[in-house]
Amino acid sequence: MGEMLQVLVGYVQDLGVSTGWLVITGDAEFFAITKRLHNQIHGSPSGGPLGAPEAGHYAQVLAADAAELAAWVRPGDVVLLHDPQTAGLAAPLAHAGARVVWRCHIGVDWEDEITRAAWEFLRPHLNAAEAYVFSRREYVPSWIPAGQVWIIPPSIDPFSPKNEQLAAGTVRAILVTLGLLDGPAPAVPVTFARRDGEVGTIGRPAEIVGEGRPGPDDPMLVQVSRWDRLKDMAGVMRGFADHVVPCSDGYLMLAGPAVTGVSDDPEGAAVYGECLLAWRDLSPAARARILLVTLPLDDIDENAAMVNAVQRHATVMAQKSLAEGFGLTVSEGMWKARPVIGSAVGGIIDQIAEGTGILLPDPPTWRRSDRPPASCSATGSRPRGWAGRARPRPRALRRRSAPASLRQAVRYRDRWRITPARALLPGLPLNRKQHPRRSVSEPGVKAGSIQRRFPRR
Repeated sequence: MGEMLQVLVGYVQDLGVSTGWLVITGDAEFFAITKRLHNQIHGSPSGGPLGAPEAGHYAQVLAADAAELAAWVRPGDVVLLHDPQTAGLAAPLAHAGARVVWRCHIGVDWEDEITRAAWEFLRPHLNAAEAYVFSRREYVPSWIPAGQVWIIPPSIDPFSPKNEQLAAGTVRAILVTLGLLDGPAPAVPVTFARRDGEVGTIGRPAEIVGEGRPGPDDPMLVQVSRWDRLKDMAGVMRGFADHVVPCSDGYLMLAGPAVTGVSDDPEGAAVYGECLLAWRDLSPAARARILLVTLPLDDIDENAAMVNAVQRHATVMAQKSLAEGFGLTVSEGMWKARPVIGSAVGGIIDQIAEGTGILLPDPPTWRRSDRPPASCSATGSRPRGWAGRARPRPRALRRRSAPASLRQAVRYRDRWRITPARALLPGLPLNRKQHPRRSVSEPGVKAGSIQRRFPRR
């Protein structure tokens, strides 16, 4: 989500609309509650039902955040809230005169007692919103009025450090610097283009658990994800160890962020620890061919360039999610002409079209004797990957979420359907003269627990 906002906020600022980006914080208990809520919206009974104590603490933390937000928000401002962590801000901001839109990036296309209870937890907080944006129509709860719902899938930015073109030599040099490939260290620092156009360098190594290292030409299956149980990194490891190691010479790389760098995900360290224990229980042959990799998050652009190199080096990319809001790693792989194997869940279904990858049912097991997940060779996989790259309308390139008036400015040749902001909220004051406010060109500042961020341009 943060990657998308970096671009979208910049687009709107360039149009002369006074725009800021605020980040809430909370205590450990708050983020433990919102993580349970996230998991339960996806159908996992994580931590048990959320009751009155959890609801009270959730509301208390967000009430304090809303009081700080009063210094930033004026009557008539449009406030776009993202995901369950911010839902409790809708009512106090609407009471202050803001026009509130709630944007939800997660969900499942089925419901049961667990998912219904999670949505009922949020329902009292969301009634004050004027409009709701979801990534897929299947995720919309039945109690939200259809006339207030907009469906806008997320998208990748093809010009970002994570998706820009990298030469083969640069990819290899980055991976050697990270310690992921054997080979001599680069003679000069490896560089990449930052979002603001400046030149960055790759200087931090990855943390790697693995008893072997692939050579530059060895086949590689890669999954890049958060350390989240719903991403099922451990399941990918088991499937590779059971079905690929005995009959192939390829490697598996499971790559995720450094667990100390994601403050709002209290389960990340625990899930990484579970993967580490599972790796230690593997046979020596499997441990020699499976790498657990954590990439540093100290520099977001540098981290993105690292991910770019890892994905471009992959022979095959996987996204074995048990549930998935959208899963843009699929589109990232297709943009890089990598064949993708994904679970047939959530937004992954929307991204992998016929001839561009493989959708597999039964994501908890992935047991398919006729097609092991990494059985295709480097040469045999190329046509399928290039089919994804060469599609005339890449489904998740930056498009629908951009303002309508940018259609000529960005000069894309495709006829993409773009939802104007005015259509979401009629009467929206988009002209600075209509709605004067303070300048937003200053660097990010912090006031209490609310942080104001601006994209690097």
